[in-house]
Amino acid sequence: MIMRRDFFTLLGGAAAWPLAARAQQERIRRVGILVNWTEDDSELSPNIAAFTQALQQLGWSEGRNIQLLRRFAGSSNDRYREFAAELVARAPDVIVTAGGSITAAVQRASSAVPIVFVGAIDPLGAGYVASLAKPGGNATGFAATEFGISAKWLELLKEIAPGVKRVAVVRNTTIAGGGQFGAIQAVASSFGVELRPVEPRDADEIQRAIAAFAREPDGGLIVTSGAAATAHRALIVMLAARYRLPAVYSGRLFVTAGGLMSYRFDNIEPYRLAAGYVDRILRGEQPADLPVQAPTRYETAINLKTAKALGLTVPPSLAARADEVIE
Repeated sequence: MIMRRDFFTLLGGAAAWPLAARAQQERIRRVGILVNWTEDDSELSPNIAAFTQALQQLGWSEGRNIQLLRRFAGSSNDRYREFAAELVARAPDVIVTAGGSITAAVQRASSAVPIVFVGAIDPLGAGYVASLAKPGGNATGFAATEFGISAKWLELLKEIAPGVKRVAVVRNTTIAGGGQFGAIQAVASSFGVELRPVEPRDADEIQRAIAAFAREPDGGLIVTSGAAATAHRALIVMLAARYRLPAVYSGRLFVTAGGLMSYRFDNIEPYRLAAGYVDRILRGEQPADLPVQAPTRYETAINLKTAKALGLTVPPSLAARADEVIE
């Protein structure tokens, strides 16, 4: 027979079980976010906003069951390494990285912490994964582009500025950057253009290289994907305007800053998708088993005001195909 006092003790304990289970279920999970832009960059901040919103839709609420450790490294390789080591030391459940150089820095800091990358160019060639279908290590995510798409930049440049015969290509110096340049180089002769690479290590080098290139006529500009070019986008757009160089860029944010034209994958959607991979990892899946995904949708943006300033007439067929036309 259960005594009255024992009964209420048992009843109280039973009532506490769901609370204890709920407390265990709602334990805080740590997610690091390491990106290659500055915290005050209003053009790129929507990426993290899209990621956190998607997490919320999947049941992860900051302060209730998840803690987001945000780090903004700009384009500094030293800060990539510093923040990667710092985040790994916090023992996160997963780290989200923007771009290949940051992904490499986190992998060097830890081969165990799961990584979901966004915007990494050629993750297979760079060695972040063993294969796209079965990454096999601690990293997976969403690639920035396929190298074949890089040739599209030259095609679009010739379409909007047929008179271009010389093209300066602002590229990064990584393996992935070489792949983008190689894809452009492979089709350059078919478009009748001569290429000249420009490596954006710092602002002074960019200014010198573009000024020297612009001394000869019939020039154009292609700006490939890379953190350094993105960080110096205002300078590059200004130089293209100063030297009247028609330019095609790897991101819409160059066009909103006054650049002529861009062609790139949807920049925000991969961050929403990355939230899905983070959710699956937090629930027990391994990055080694989650396939790397390539972009499925690309966007073209054209700045008509810039085209007019350069004396260019945008072909109606090109304007009709554009996803965004800035007046």
